[in-house]
Amino acid sequence: MNDQNDCSCTAAPKLIFACSGAADLGEITDRAARQLTQQGIGKMFCTAGLGGHVSGILQTTKSAQKILALDGCPLHCVKNSLEQAGFTEYEHLCLTDMGMEKGKTPPTDEKIDQVIAKAQTLL
Repeated sequence: MNDQNDCSCTAAPKLIFACSGAADLGEITDRAARQLTQQGIGKMFCTAGLGGHVSGILQTTKSAQKILALDGCPLHCVKNSLEQAGFTEYEHLCLTDMGMEKGKTPPTDEKIDQVIAKAQTLL
């Protein structure tokens, strides 16, 4: 029986948490994470579940071989969510560190490909 607090997702060796925020950089992180998942490089996982302390998501994250936090801006919402959930071992990529600017970076294929290329080196 599946408890409401458990995630029905299967465990993944490499998990990708994207900010997926409302701004352009959030869309870029979201689309990059989805493409990395489609390519089999890692598996996009639920950032909101970290903040909500959903037991299944926390357990799967604990068993991950590697964790990648994709943040759009210096607020570092994903990084902070991981840390508040008790995770300290992860790779972190922030798009503003790559020269992208919140509110001024259209989510083009070129920008998404840049994030994917950098993320691949971290996973």
